Amino acid sequence: MIELIPAVDILDGKLVRLTKGDYDTKKEYSQDPLETARQFESIGIKRLHLVDLDGAKGGHIVNYKVLEEIASGTNLIIDFGGGIKSDEDVRVAFESGAQMITGGSIAVTRPQLFLAWLEKYGADRVILGADIKEGRIAIQGWLEESDARWQAFLESYVARGVRKVISTDISRDGMMSGPSTELYKDMMQEFPELYVIASGGVSCMQDVYQLEAANVPAVIMGKAIYEGRITFHEIENYQKTIC
Repeated sequence: MIELIPAVDILDGKLVRLTKGDYDTKKEYSQDPLETARQFESIGIKRLHLVDLDGAKGGHIVNYKVLEEIASGTNLIIDFGGGIKSDEDVRVAFESGAQMITGGSIAVTRPQLFLAWLEKYGADRVILGADIKEGRIAIQGWLEESDARWQAFLESYVARGVRKVISTDISRDGMMSGPSTELYKDMMQEFPELYVIASGGVSCMQDVYQLEAANVPAVIMGKAIYEGRITFHEIENYQKTIC
């Protein structure tokens, strides 16, 4: 069974969603991210993907108080990303309640620092972010495109001990046009040791079943939930089948 991971993206302390990572497309869904997290927990969700969009744009953690509130107000396992650029950011994230952190841009721009975190905290707590735009890794909250091809990027980090990756096809993010299943199949075939977490494009439970049929271990869902394309009832029923 595939692991369902709702995304909670925070901008100015509120739950929002962007389209293709464009901050000008933000749409607000809740002024109370903690209440949303509690709703997810009540229907059997165990894990949350929390993204600090202010941090991703600003280059340092901003919304750590929201992380702290959700971590102390629920029993959810939280992986946190966005703006993690320094040892201090990592410390703040873990002390605020994150069980895992995700590093994407930093793994491109400062690989030795990312590897130091991997060595210090372990592969279970440090996730590699691989945000892909036209085959290349995007950085700085998707505002820039690097020269790194995703295959070479992953190869270098798998060789150094990375075992979890969150991969977003930016062209699909927020579009609800279906996930990049073939991309994830290619990724898993090339790197069978990776726990691949698919992100972007999920529009309905059928998309989830498609990823599950492809043996993708986990999927992050966001806009489809908040737009009512995937209901809480559907998620609850699915969670019951894996308990």
